[in-house]
Amino acid sequence: MADPKGFLKVTERELPKRRPVSVRLMDWKEVYEAGDPAQLRRQAGRCMDCGIPFCHQGCPLGNLIPEWNDLMWRGEGRQAIERLHATNNFPEFTGRLCPAPCEDSCVLGISQPPVTIKQIEHDIIDQAWSNGWVQPHPPQRLTGKTVAVVGSGPAGLAAAQQLTRAGHTVAVYERDDRIGGLLRYGIPDFKMEKKHIEARLAQMTAEGTRFRAGVDIGVDISWPDLKARYDAVVIATGAMVPRDLPIPGRDLAGVHFAMEYLVQQNRVGAGDSVPTQITAEGKHVVVLGGGDTGADCIGTAHRQKAASVTNLAIGKQPPNERPEHQPWPTTPTLFEVQTAHEEGGRREYLASTVEFVGNEVGEVVAVRVAETEYLDGRRVPKAGTEREIPADLVLLALGFTGPEQDTLGEQFAVPFDQRGNVVRDDDYQTQEPGVFVAGDAGRGQSLIVWAIAEGRAAAAAVDRYLEGETALPSPIRPTDRGITI
Repeated sequence: MADPKGFLKVTERELPKRRPVSVRLMDWKEVYEAGDPAQLRRQAGRCMDCGIPFCHQGCPLGNLIPEWNDLMWRGEGRQAIERLHATNNFPEFTGRLCPAPCEDSCVLGISQPPVTIKQIEHDIIDQAWSNGWVQPHPPQRLTGKTVAVVGSGPAGLAAAQQLTRAGHTVAVYERDDRIGGLLRYGIPDFKMEKKHIEARLAQMTAEGTRFRAGVDIGVDISWPDLKARYDAVVIATGAMVPRDLPIPGRDLAGVHFAMEYLVQQNRVGAGDSVPTQITAEGKHVVVLGGGDTGADCIGTAHRQKAASVTNLAIGKQPPNERPEHQPWPTTPTLFEVQTAHEEGGRREYLASTVEFVGNEVGEVVAVRVAETEYLDGRRVPKAGTEREIPADLVLLALGFTGPEQDTLGEQFAVPFDQRGNVVRDDDYQTQEPGVFVAGDAGRGQSLIVWAIAEGRAAAAAVDRYLEGETALPSPIRPTDRGITI
């Protein structure tokens, strides 16, 4: 184990410093400064190597957290990345983007701040890239079987890498002009610079995975034609249908879905010309939704030099401490201050949006809100509490309702469940033989770590379907939802 007395000697969490707000708002680079090796070793030494490491179950990937904590404490980074890659294809993504449910289930968290698992993971992979320890792993033999993966987000990429390494010939189809899915166009550069995607794609290309960007399956190639060309198909298209807010004024100019806004900025950051770019420069911005996507909009608006930024959430402000009804080792709902929130703006809770107010030319100029009250378990606007907030740009970051159904439902007649997700069995397979579903398309909007875990598990199911057996790991089942007590 790591330092046997580490958690007694070092009782506080330490994280790398964040670049000053005034500096980081001038560019789109990642927020955190380079980590301190001494700090990393101290934090890794706090891991207790518990008899029952609940962090394993807190992580859908089953990451071997105590093992690589011990190796980092001992200064054995190369062995640490081998342990990390044994369960996680893309720790550079999860180390930056995952909300770390493993830390919520850390046993040390019962009495002290939990181990900085996410940051240690982040530093392990960054050290591995800088030292050239991340190398391609092409298959030793080819099976002669072919697989099409539709969607190049974390689930699709994980499935593709696993299947390629198993010896299958894999092609990843992406309708956007660049590979990466939401990693590419949904995540702002200040949270993850795109060089990390490029490095991993180079490794996967060297292993034999083929990438086909700019191909819209269902339009450019029909789903039946795709199935006819390949021995198996993996649907990993995500849950991209945004949740709307159908209230008066919704059709006003200046009211947009969050992803319209974020995708355009990512394209500009990639060097593309976007003549009709939605920009916050000089505008009063209102962001509806208090989750990660809302925070991404806040940080982006600040960097675009918005005049003001207001974030509205319909529900109550979460508590600062773990509530009694969400005991360890479950993941609690807590008030979170992300880096974007540090950069300015105002956050309001119990705010129900009742109308978008426009001017005579059809542009939004304000958001009318009312105080939220709870009646019979429903959240409704409280009469007599209406007020207006100036708004030149309104961004709807209210989550997603499921995958796009049009061509998939029409061409394959694949059924969808009540939540709008593609129906699948315990082996990730749809009612179409040889067609599998991984990630948000099958489970609904979720975390990146669940997407990677599903990609790995679906790859094992595909390999078993093609070969009759598989040696690929299958970390989760489609019905898994995390720790329950």
